[in-house]
Amino acid sequence: MKLLEGRAAVVTGSAQGIGLAVATVLAGHGASVVVSDINAEGAEKAAADLEAQGHRALAVPCDVTDERAVGALADACRDAFGTLDVMVNNAGVTRDASMPKMTLEDFRTVIDVHLQGAWLGTRAAGRLMREQRRGSIINISSISGKAGNFGQTNYSAAKAGIVGLTKAAARELARHDIRVNAIQPGPIRTAMTAAMPPRVLEQMLANIPLGRIGEPEDVANAVLFLASDLAAFITGTVIEVAGGRHM
Repeated sequence: MKLLEGRAAVVTGSAQGIGLAVATVLAGHGASVVVSDINAEGAEKAAADLEAQGHRALAVPCDVTDERAVGALADACRDAFGTLDVMVNNAGVTRDASMPKMTLEDFRTVIDVHLQGAWLGTRAAGRLMREQRRGSIINISSISGKAGNFGQTNYSAAKAGIVGLTKAAARELARHDIRVNAIQPGPIRTAMTAAMPPRVLEQMLANIPLGRIGEPEDVANAVLFLASDLAAFITGTVIEVAGGRHM
């Protein structure tokens, strides 16, 4: 059974990693997908790969800190596919350093991409979804927004802010039958975790009750659930996809 047949989705930061897994899973369940990333070449390749698998996909490069670009991204989905049913605000960057070493520019960059980007995406999607009287917005936070990470005051602050944004937006948009939820991934097998020293990875695993690193598809499947009618009575929630870490 395809849970998103006939629907259209935008996924930011989807040229690789978790975003690409989300776009792939949504497409596999029938959604037409706009693959969006600041990396235009990566977005084009990801969309082409999805089309080669028989899915409907469109690449739209976007800097999620640019208000006009995010608005145009939402419009591009509606213009290409006739609707915007699912918005996944996933784009992100890291600029890790302890507070004495972190520059104000690096703090602002992470806040702008994660938190401002999610706000702009939520606002742009909400504008179109209000006209349709339906929609699902999913914001990708992080377990770091719950527990905090050393050297990530910028990232943890941004990811915690996404939770507040999600809950406030869910209250505003509920009367239009638009649901807004967040996901907090824990350690996921990406290029970042692959580059970790083995000792650090072992320490991380020791704190995960399920005893493994998560896969990008674990996050993507949670997005699929929240995007679908299976979650029709769920809004303003935060789902942790972290194997029990920091429960």
